Amino acid sequence: MKMREALGICGIIACALIAVNAAHTSDSQTGNWTISRSDEPGTVEFSLIISRPGHRSEHESQWPLSTFQGLDVSQSGRQQVHFTIARDAGKFDCEGYLENGEGAGLFHFSADPNYRREMEALGYRDIDADRQFSMAAMDVSLDFARRIQAQKLEGVDTDKLLAFKIHGVTPEFIQGLRAAGLDEHDADQLIAFRIHGVSPEFIRNLRAAGLNETEGDKLVAFRIHGVSPEMIAELHKSGYSPDADALVAMRIHGASPEWVAQLRSVGYDHVELDQLVAFRIHGVSPEFIQKLQGLGYRHPEPDQLIAMRIHGVTPEWIAELKSRGMQNLTIDQLVSMRIHGID
Repeated sequence: MKMREALGICGIIACALIAVNAAHTSDSQTGNWTISRSDEPGTVEFSLIISRPGHRSEHESQWPLSTFQGLDVSQSGRQQVHFTIARDAGKFDCEGYLENGEGAGLFHFSADPNYRREMEALGYRDIDADRQFSMAAMDVSLDFARRIQAQKLEGVDTDKLLAFKIHGVTPEFIQGLRAAGLDEHDADQLIAFRIHGVSPEFIRNLRAAGLNETEGDKLVAFRIHGVSPEMIAELHKSGYSPDADALVAMRIHGASPEWVAQLRSVGYDHVELDQLVAFRIHGVSPEFIQKLQGLGYRHPEPDQLIAMRIHGVTPEWIAELKSRGMQNLTIDQLVSMRIHGID
């Protein structure tokens, strides 16, 4: 938008906000709207805002152009507009100004009195004025409520139903999870799945990679820490079959397939999984092992390597001891010297 256009839109919004503040004294369901272009064809960025002392509600997202009855964003120049948005929960009557596809104005929300009764009949209670406004803004329709109810989930109250709509927990998503082998019924878990990207495709890919553990909290942990099907497949190629907890621990501490391959290149073909994690925690790296090998310690046991790092038996310290004539000390002797403070 050009500077002149931007200043014009800002002026429109400022006027709208002044009018909204005056209107709030008589009607809490009056607010202001803004609209701007979207990169996705057939949609716009649209927001509904109610702001009054002690309360602010804002809903902003991409809306399909088909939502707006009576609005034409294709016209150029500045125009006065009036359009409506019809939902099961109520109707938004909007008026204001539009300039080259962007604009702002006022809305008035009229709640549908039948919506609350029908939702309560479905078991969704405590729908006050603010919740009904939010449910209208997010298009929580009666059909959506019925279809979610048909999924036989646990813990779905009015707020969870609204959260489902916000995060995209749809009947189709739930059915997709079940088709992928995960029969999840917990509402909070389903919301966490959508937030962190636990999709039916992700579950299928995990199974294809050889992991059949699909408990909900572990799947979320996988996504949070970056446990991927590709990582699992690579570990299986290396002869490892870690469970879900081990996979998460490996990702947290950086025991990647690439790092495991580096250990193999210095002679450690199959270190136990818990030792791999301990290696990462205590800093037993391929470089550390190579330096020890250069000092004549060809293949210390994994537990010895961990003990050396814990107690500060470094290649540099060993080299200094050798320079002072202390040759051929065993690893156990070196660790014992550090424990007892012998330098």
